[in-house]
Amino acid sequence: MAKIEPTIETLTGLWSRSLIDWPDGRSDRETFVNWMQGPSFYLDLRQPLGRPDCREATHLRALAPEQLDWLASQEGFAGELHYADGFFEWRREIDFQPQAIYSDQGRLWMEPDMMVEEGKDIPYIEHWHREPIVPDPVCALRLDDPASGTRAYLMRLGPLFMYARARRAPMPAGLHLQDCVAGAGSLVEAQDLVDCEISQGAITGAGWIIQRSSLPYRETQRLDPAWAARASGALMLSDMTAEGRPVTRQWQILEAQGALDAFPTEGNVKAAL
Repeated sequence: MAKIEPTIETLTGLWSRSLIDWPDGRSDRETFVNWMQGPSFYLDLRQPLGRPDCREATHLRALAPEQLDWLASQEGFAGELHYADGFFEWRREIDFQPQAIYSDQGRLWMEPDMMVEEGKDIPYIEHWHREPIVPDPVCALRLDDPASGTRAYLMRLGPLFMYARARRAPMPAGLHLQDCVAGAGSLVEAQDLVDCEISQGAITGAGWIIQRSSLPYRETQRLDPAWAARASGALMLSDMTAEGRPVTRQWQILEAQGALDAFPTEGNVKAAL
């Protein structure tokens, strides 16, 4: 029986992973994995169990070495999904870990109760499940900070959102982030290496509330996108400095997919509900 393959268009939604099996016999059913797919842009967050208590670390500069070690074990990425010759490729413009040796390519097919992914370069198997949310409206943005050259992605999928911002510190390729953090020359350098935000949350009457993040101090914070000026193509996002001061950052929209009305006008969060 022929396998039924999805298309990029039919993949739009929020997916959670229940299993990954590697060819060497290892298996993981416990890591939290969410993948939000838009018209072609995507965001992905992967967090293992065992996060240390980070309640006292309210900003980047408050993170301690033992907290940094766990934070560096996370994974996550954002970019654009492509399809060619039977393989889907998740091209990563933002990657929480250093650049991988292999491309992220795999085959996808549908089964009655899940979607299966089989890797191309490494023949892993993943089981994916579509979350029961209505993906309307959908809008995905590719963003740029002209001052620093930092890239970001923001996606709204119905009542949920995901946001990814690249780190500003240079990152060596081919090493695990935990090794990079352990070998950093100072605590500040180690903190800067984990300063890659991949967050997800819900749109509520109180704002765009971050519920889970690669940076734990961002959880419960508001993102609240607002237009600086619609004609300018600039979007304002709530953020914080490394020392914990609230700040509003302006991003230039490089590319937009979907309905821009999914984002509120300035000072009018409820307009997006």
